Amino acid sequence: MNSSIKQKTLLIIFISVALVYIVRLFYLQVVDSSYVFYAQNNVLQEQTIYPARGLIYDRNGELLVYNDAIYDLSVIPDQVKNLDTLEFCKVLNISKEEFIATFARLKRQKGYSKWKPIVFQRQITIPTYAAFQEKLFDFQGFFVEVRTDRKYKHNNAAHVMGYIGEVTENDIEKSDGYYRMGDFIGISGVERIYEKDLGGVKGTRYVLVDSKNRTQGRYKNGEFDTAATAGKDIHLSIDQELQALGEALLQNKTGSVVAIEPRTGEVLALVSSPSYDPNLMVGRERGNRYMELLNDPSKPLFNRPISAPYPPGSIFKVIVSLMGQQEKVLNQNTTYGCNHGYLFVGCHPHSSPLALRGAIAVSCNAYFCQVYRSIINNPKYKHVEDAYTEFYKHAYSFGMGHALGIDLFGEGQGVLKKATYFDKIYGRYRWQALTTISMGIGQGELGITPLQMANATAAIANRGYFYTPHIVKKINHRANPNPKFTTKNWTTIDTSYFPVVIDGMQDVIENGTARIAKIPGIEICGKTGTAQNPHGKDHSIFFAFAPKHNPRIAIAVVVENSGFGATWAAPIASLMMEQYLTGKHDTRKALLERMLNGNLTHRNDSARFKTQ
Repeated sequence: MNSSIKQKTLLIIFISVALVYIVRLFYLQVVDSSYVFYAQNNVLQEQTIYPARGLIYDRNGELLVYNDAIYDLSVIPDQVKNLDTLEFCKVLNISKEEFIATFARLKRQKGYSKWKPIVFQRQITIPTYAAFQEKLFDFQGFFVEVRTDRKYKHNNAAHVMGYIGEVTENDIEKSDGYYRMGDFIGISGVERIYEKDLGGVKGTRYVLVDSKNRTQGRYKNGEFDTAATAGKDIHLSIDQELQALGEALLQNKTGSVVAIEPRTGEVLALVSSPSYDPNLMVGRERGNRYMELLNDPSKPLFNRPISAPYPPGSIFKVIVSLMGQQEKVLNQNTTYGCNHGYLFVGCHPHSSPLALRGAIAVSCNAYFCQVYRSIINNPKYKHVEDAYTEFYKHAYSFGMGHALGIDLFGEGQGVLKKATYFDKIYGRYRWQALTTISMGIGQGELGITPLQMANATAAIANRGYFYTPHIVKKINHRANPNPKFTTKNWTTIDTSYFPVVIDGMQDVIENGTARIAKIPGIEICGKTGTAQNPHGKDHSIFFAFAPKHNPRIAIAVVVENSGFGATWAAPIASLMMEQYLTGKHDTRKALLERMLNGNLTHRNDSARFKTQ
């Protein structure tokens, strides 16, 4: 009885399955005729739809970076059949050996798949593209993908905007399969930091291709296709005219300019010299050009404004003035004499004795050695290490000794040593202010990047606080959403101690060491610096802000191996401040011509890093 039931059950199941197949077969052959179409066009091809990358504008809406169509030859290895290799190589103008080597290289790359599209040859020329299209039916498995590369309207701001390039194996791995071999990604500058915004989202199109590699239509009428999403447009905080002027003024010189809007922290100009034309990093030759730039001894790829630490020299005296007041060892009436220097630290001739404001104006070394000594030997601290730790904290609060967090890759920390550093060298409790006296005048164990210099200037202009410097002002026409760019960072100095220092900085311009930087009708507050350089001639350094009240620009300039701060750095800063505040920079023609024509590298590099 049980055996009979089992047999009947199995028979019912068998008949039911057979009926399902018969009904489905009837539907496919009689009701739905599309199977005939798919049978005749039995190769399904997945094509990537590359999004347009977001455009980049300056703060005033001028277009800086846009897109240009390029054609990449891609292949699905598993679909390559009966390929006439010689004809294929002839169309692409490559040798058979190159063809074999390319396929071997692609197979070695991470992410290689026989059934997924990979780029065989990047950026084929339009004539090659046309010739390939005519022979498409002979090259089954190959097809052309249209994507975009970057074009730069101007030949400046390369370190700000950065460039794009091919993804690495590490990029592919970190993207969880989103990127594939041959895709582009931001490599440096805002292109790198804002890749997720600028890059957009790729789409996918499925097409049916016949045995002659001819597209027969969309698979399922595009039911499974996904649309690409264009990248977001970005507005930089950079002022293109100011940036262009800064690069012209630093031509044939080595150095940096950083200009910041104090009330927002927006970077108005970021100049690194020597630089290069960003259009060099576009096209099939970008790899070769990159290697040429990388191997150039003048280091045009090095982003000096955010990475290079310099001894600040006398500009640091302004910070020391604020520290001394905060530590109650200095006030505006404190007077010190100068007998051509202090111990082994020399000084230039000037009137003596001086109070604080006058000492800032004439940049007296002896005065600030005395101030530094009083800070480090302050009797309210039990040990010199404790006093120095407070000194360290004050400097740190101005943005020194650590990365500020600008939205660019490769920012350096600068150099600001803790007390433990000196303990290791001299022994604990075995060093005093005189051991590190040169720090009082911005020398010794100090290294400050131009970005940190400009940021400290902005903090002084704001009487005690700064916003984290940033390059991107808007994303898709909305304010940059990063909260750290709208958060005030307060220094450790009380606001009541800034006025006398700012008055002294104004005196520097009016009747002190930087009279060359005066602009009629504009109150400028600044400080020159001449930083000793163990590797050659002194660096010319200057920082300033203007106007004195409600300041709109804070700027720092470093010109390497060029002597006094007033010789090169101060005039360059003055011309740029005038441009930003008045829209003109040619009212002092002799000064302008001297800055533009000055060649401190003893060669003309201007054409070496420009596209022809």
